[in-house]
Amino acid sequence: MTLKTAIIGTGWFSKTHGDILTRMDGVEVAAFVGTSMEKAEKAAGRYASAAAYDHVEQMLDAVKPDAVYICVPPFAHGYIEHQLIRRGIPFLVEKPLAAELETPRQIAHEVSQTGLITSVGYHFRYTDAAARAAELLRHRKAGMALGYWMGDMPQVYWWRKQDGSGGQFIEQTTHIVDLLRCLMGEVDEVYAAFAQRAIQEQYEDVTVHDVGTVTMKLRSGAVATISNTCILPETERVGLTIYTEQGSLELQHNQLRVRELGEWVEYPNTGNPYERENDAFIHAVRTGDASRILSSYEDALKTMAITDAALRSAHTGNSIKL
Repeated sequence: MTLKTAIIGTGWFSKTHGDILTRMDGVEVAAFVGTSMEKAEKAAGRYASAAAYDHVEQMLDAVKPDAVYICVPPFAHGYIEHQLIRRGIPFLVEKPLAAELETPRQIAHEVSQTGLITSVGYHFRYTDAAARAAELLRHRKAGMALGYWMGDMPQVYWWRKQDGSGGQFIEQTTHIVDLLRCLMGEVDEVYAAFAQRAIQEQYEDVTVHDVGTVTMKLRSGAVATISNTCILPETERVGLTIYTEQGSLELQHNQLRVRELGEWVEYPNTGNPYERENDAFIHAVRTGDASRILSSYEDALKTMAITDAALRSAHTGNSIKL
């Protein structure tokens, strides 16, 4: 039996998932939904089996998909998820869950009431680097971590709007926050300092911060700091370094670097984390076994709560307890 999937959104992530799904046995990309028929038809045109729609409910009524991928900007969440939950359709949603916290809180409550299968696109969790780091940390004591996302500003209009993206820490650096949670456990307290330094002079109507540093106390007693900026002309550094009594673990997008007694050992990623993420989700939809999904909606809400607390701390100047 062929499993029918639909993709809501027409950007880079929709194509990434669409390409992977078409390579999977017994999976069909049946539909794309865009903000216009022109965008939907362009996205669907890459796949022989896909139809184009510009209304979510119209697509759901016509296609009756077995699973849906939500690949929309942060501000566009809420209505889509509510429709899928009401119809009992499993979904994979790209991060972040929204530009603010209240919407995903409501969605998470509905998901918990239904037991619906969900997955969130924190693909760093599916890397070889994260798996190996988790194994090494079983035999080491993590004392602290330093995370970073140092890059440029994405050139889409909604990213520079606070109510469009939520800001860099919520929209982008959330990957590093989630990786910290995955490897070192939950966060109890957050203190943040954000500022506007450069991009407001380069672009009109900018309301997001372009530099920020967030210090966290973890439930384990460890501490962490994650910093980000989008003022650079290009991305320079993205990753998380964990410091232990045996040396440091440096997780980058393509590898894990382990330092012990002055020597570095590198472990490159060999698999595609997006493929693993899709395999886990599709397996869960087919079988009901969600054990391979590494980030459910309810779990991702905890990451969203940290990034939201950072924004509130930056606005108030106070630390926020979670």
